[in-house]
Amino acid sequence: MRITCDVHTHSLYSRHAYSTVEENVRAASERGYELLGITDHFSSMLYDQQTIKNFQFYMNTAIWPETWYGVRLLHGAEVDIVDLEGNLFAYDITFDQGINGDKLRQPHILGEHILGTCDYAVASIHSKQWAAGASQKQITQMYVNALDNPHVLILGHLGRSGLDFDVPALVRECRDRGKLIEMNEATHDEGQREVAIERCRVIAETCAELGCKLSFGSDAHIATRIADAHSVIKLLEEVDFPEELMACRDAQTFLSTIADAKIPASKQGY
Repeated sequence: MRITCDVHTHSLYSRHAYSTVEENVRAASERGYELLGITDHFSSMLYDQQTIKNFQFYMNTAIWPETWYGVRLLHGAEVDIVDLEGNLFAYDITFDQGINGDKLRQPHILGEHILGTCDYAVASIHSKQWAAGASQKQITQMYVNALDNPHVLILGHLGRSGLDFDVPALVRECRDRGKLIEMNEATHDEGQREVAIERCRVIAETCAELGCKLSFGSDAHIATRIADAHSVIKLLEEVDFPEELMACRDAQTFLSTIADAKIPASKQGY
């Protein structure tokens, strides 16, 4: 199984990660990867106050080099799903001042503004108290609704969400929309429950059967973990997953997947 794109990684701007963007890119280059996506958290876990000032690190990524140390560099976000309707973090937060305090001509929605600066988004779940008692049908529909957001390309670490969903139904939705389900290396870390890894196996087998593409994310929070795919590759080879369904097998395939899914082009400014 060939994987040369790591599209779920974190830098210092996630606050509980420990490497710079450059350190991550250099690590990807040293490991022979073609493409790296930096997907820092867009989530309430970062700050008590959800303001444009606190998330301004998303707003100047246009200065990033397109290629650095020979690696194609993308700027994304890992955004939290925050309710059973599948809404994403900051969908209901507005701001009317710029980061310098100047009044804007009109209010902006924080979630839409920040995701609009990104090449793509990974939608995932971290806090799930709001899902207590939800049915499998409700959880499945929640994920489907998250896919409705035009910036979302990937559903992140489904194996360890701890939520019960209809795997074949969700896989079909992703396939039909040209979107991706992530195979997440960090799910295989020591201490993770076997049930999470088994869920990943079921997801991979179902994607292979139904023809849905997967993405790869190390979920690295330090540069030493960038491009570490050994557990994911082992699992995919065990289930004989077809390499042509791995969207991260090379940079061109992943970039084409973004285009085919009609993810809006990133833009800066107000």
